[in-house]
Amino acid sequence: MIDKSVVTGKNVQIGQNVVIEKDVVIGDHVTINHQTVIKEGTIIGNYVQIEEFTVLGSAPFTNKKMVRKPHQKLPPLSIGSHVNIGSNCVIYKGTNISDGVLIGDLASIRENVNIGNHTIVGRNVIIEHHTNIGKNVTIQTSSYVTADMMIEDDVFIGPCFASANDKYMGAGNYEYQGPILKKGARIGSNATLLPGVIIGKGAIVGAGAVVTKNVEKKETVVGNPARKLNG
Repeated sequence: MIDKSVVTGKNVQIGQNVVIEKDVVIGDHVTINHQTVIKEGTIIGNYVQIEEFTVLGSAPFTNKKMVRKPHQKLPPLSIGSHVNIGSNCVIYKGTNISDGVLIGDLASIRENVNIGNHTIVGRNVIIEHHTNIGKNVTIQTSSYVTADMMIEDDVFIGPCFASANDKYMGAGNYEYQGPILKKGARIGSNATLLPGVIIGKGAIVGAGAVVTKNVEKKETVVGNPARKLNG
C-alpha cells in the first residue's frame, strides 16, 4: 500500500507488500525491498538501499513506569544519500542518518539520534535516544550504545561493547549522561563504559575492560576496573 501523497524520484524499485504512509519523500535510484514499512513523513535521499522487513520512522511509545517519557512531537526521520539499511531494522522518527552510512541487519536506532557521514552501524547494534555519532565511526556487531552518549569522528568500537548513562540504576529522576568518546578513540570487544566517563582523543580501551573513570588522551587502559597499561 502506497499513499497517494508519496513523492518518488526516478528509478525507484519497490518490492512486494511494502507500506508507505502519507507525505513520504523518496529520492532517485532507491530500492525498497519486500515487506518494508515507511512511516509518515520520512525523507529518503538518492541511491538508498533498504532490505526486507525494515521499519523506518517509527514513533516512540511508553508506559507508566518509564521515568523519561519520549517526546511525541518529533520531526520525521531523515535518511541521506548512498545509505544502505539491512533487513529487520527499526529506525525511529526524529533521527538523522547522513550520507554513506551503512546499517546492518537487526539494528535498532531510537529517536533524536544523529549519525555522521560514512559511519558503520553493525549487525544487531542498539543505539538509544539523544545520542550523537560522528563521521567515519565503526560500531561493530551486538554493541549497545546508551542514551545521552557522544561519539566523535573516527572512533572504533569492537563487538559486544556496552555503555551506561544512569549512575543510580533507576533510583531517581536526575540528569543522565552517557560516555563521551573523543575523536579517534578505540574500544575493544566486550568493553564496558560507565556513565559519564570520557575517553580521550586517540585513547585505547582494551578488550573486556570496565572503565569507571576518565581515560586521558592517547592513554591505553585494560582490566576491571580499567587501569593504565604500563610500558
